Amino acid sequence: MSEPPRDLDALRSEGDLNISPRRHAWDEANIDEETAAMLEEDARLFLHQSLSTPCLNVLQSCEGPYLEDSQGRRILDFHGNSVHQVGFANPRVLQAVKDQLDDLPFSTRRYTNQTAINLARKLTDLAPGDLNRVLFAPGGAEAMGMALKLARAATGRFKTISMWDSFHGASLDTISIGGEAIFRKGAGPLLPGTEHVPPPDNRHCPWECGDTCTLQCAKYIDYVLEKEGDVAAVIAETVRSTPYIPAPDYWRIVREACDRHGALLILDEIPTCLGRTGKMFAVEHYGVVPDMLVIGKGLGGGVMPLAALIACDDLNVMQDRALGHYTHEKSPVACAAGLATIACIEDEGLLSRSVELGEYVIGKLRAMQQRQPLIGDVRGIGLLIGVELILDTGVRAINEAEQVMYAALERGLNFKISMGNVLTLAPPLTIETDQLDAALDILESCIADVSAGRI
Repeated sequence: MSEPPRDLDALRSEGDLNISPRRHAWDEANIDEETAAMLEEDARLFLHQSLSTPCLNVLQSCEGPYLEDSQGRRILDFHGNSVHQVGFANPRVLQAVKDQLDDLPFSTRRYTNQTAINLARKLTDLAPGDLNRVLFAPGGAEAMGMALKLARAATGRFKTISMWDSFHGASLDTISIGGEAIFRKGAGPLLPGTEHVPPPDNRHCPWECGDTCTLQCAKYIDYVLEKEGDVAAVIAETVRSTPYIPAPDYWRIVREACDRHGALLILDEIPTCLGRTGKMFAVEHYGVVPDMLVIGKGLGGGVMPLAALIACDDLNVMQDRALGHYTHEKSPVACAAGLATIACIEDEGLLSRSVELGEYVIGKLRAMQQRQPLIGDVRGIGLLIGVELILDTGVRAINEAEQVMYAALERGLNFKISMGNVLTLAPPLTIETDQLDAALDILESCIADVSAGRI
C-alpha cells in the first residue's frame, strides 16, 4: 500500500485523518454491505471534513467503556471525545436526564431554573480561589468565545497569547487562538492580535530541553507579554490532551507574568476537567488560580452537550452587553446531567481512582516500552496517557502509529492519535482493571506486529 502523502503530516495534530489511504483499506476489510450502505448515505447527507465525515463506522449502542458497532462488535473506547469520565450510558446520569425531562425540559431566555442554579453553585464550590461566577454554553468553543469577549471587556485590550499545536474549538475565533494547521489552513484572515508561542513540551520545544524542562517556554511568555505590552489574556490548555504535561513551576511563572503585565490567564480544561487528570480541575496540580476556567465535554455526562465559563468575581463587568446569550444557556436537562456526573465522581471516589489506575497503566506501559523499541516515550497524568512512537532514527513514527491504530480497531480497542505519532489513551474513570489489561494486551500485540512487519 502506498504511504499517505507527506503533505498530510503537517495536518496530523488533533486526530487521525479520514483522507488517509490506510483508512480506505480498513473500510474495505472491516465494513459489511449493510454498514457500507449507511456510511454512504451519511456521506451523501453531511458536509465532508477530514476528522469525521466520511465516517469510520456506524454505532448502535454504547455502555460503560464500550462501543458496539452495527455489526455487533464491542470496542473498548479509550477516546470517547473526552466526554465519558463516568462511562457511557451511566445509569445515574440517564435517570437524572429522564427525571428532568418530566419536570422542566427547557428554560426560556430571561428565566432561570433551580437545576441550573444548583450546578452553578456546585461548580463555584469546587473551583479554586475566587472563581465564583459561571455562564453555561452548549459547547466548549462557545464557552471559549465568551472568555475571549470577557477578556476584551475587562482589560480594554484585544491581543492574546496562545500556543502552537493547541486546540480550543473549531469556530473562527477559537481556531484563531488555536494552533493546529488542520483548522487554520486556508481559513483566510483570522482574529487580529493572536500571538502564538511554543507549548510546554520539553521533548519538542525550540530550546531542546530534552528530559529536563528548563522552563524557557514559560519565561518566553513573560518576554512576549513585556514586548507586546497590551495583551488581554494568555490562553492555554492547562494540560494538553497529547498529553503535554507542564513542569511543576510552569503555571506559577506564567501566572506571575500575567499579573506583572496586566494580562488575564484563561485556562482551557474542556477535555481534562472533572477527574481526567486525578483532580477535579487540572490546574489544582499547579497551585495557581486562573482568572477564567473553561470546562466542557464530560460536564454533560457523555449524554448532553454542556460547557461552562467559570470566572473571578471581579470580571462581572458586562452587565450592559450580551456575553453569551445562547438559546440553551441554562438548559435544565443538561444541568441535571452535569449535577449527576459530579455526584458520580464524588460518591464513587473517581478522583483517587483516576490517580491509582493511571499509575497502574503507566507502570504497565513502561514495562511494555522495554519490550517494544518502537515506544519512544510514555507519559501521563491520571487517566490521560500518551504513548509516543518513535523510529530508531529518532523520527516520529507517523505511519506506524496509524498502522497500530487500525490494527487495534480490528481487535477491539479505540483510541486517538495526536500529533501524528502519539497514541492517546483516555478511558473512562469507571473502567475495571481487567478491562485495562485487555486494552493494553491489544495495544502491545499491535505494536509488536507493526514492528515485525506482520501488518
